[in-house]
Amino acid sequence: MPPSSTPIGVQPNHEPYRLDETEILVAPALESAVIQSRYGRTPTRKRRDRRILWGLGGIFVLVLGAWVLWTGLDGASTQIEARDIAHTIIDEHSVSVTFEVALPVNRTASCAVQALNQSYSVVGWKIIDLPPSTLYNRSFTEVLRTTDLSNTGLIYQCWLT
Repeated sequence: MPPSSTPIGVQPNHEPYRLDETEILVAPALESAVIQSRYGRTPTRKRRDRRILWGLGGIFVLVLGAWVLWTGLDGASTQIEARDIAHTIIDEHSVSVTFEVALPVNRTASCAVQALNQSYSVVGWKIIDLPPSTLYNRSFTEVLRTTDLSNTGLIYQCWLT
């Protein structure tokens, strides 16, 4: 049968298909509601999702605020600055380390001083207790005993005690 012919007993319709106004207004709304329900996009689901998002946003703001308060208002986080000044290799088993420490007035601190060999292995280690003072910046010189020939001596870390 050729594509332009019509079956026997059927009258060809030369008018385009027309919907009446009720089909135009009702059909998309029903179809849309069915599709939305099928894929879980109902109005109650939207409200629940919005509440969950607001709740998660509120929890994020609370955690962020607590973190800012904890890090910003923590009075125990006083800064200590330590700086290497010089080192002198005395002999095969000792090194002299000179360093400067800036710490709050009338506070005690401790510092770890280390000596390293050519392959950056620790060959000497000493913890030094710094007494309280009225000066903010102080300079110290310590002699470390080493297990091997060192090629450097330096300050490792300082902390308040």
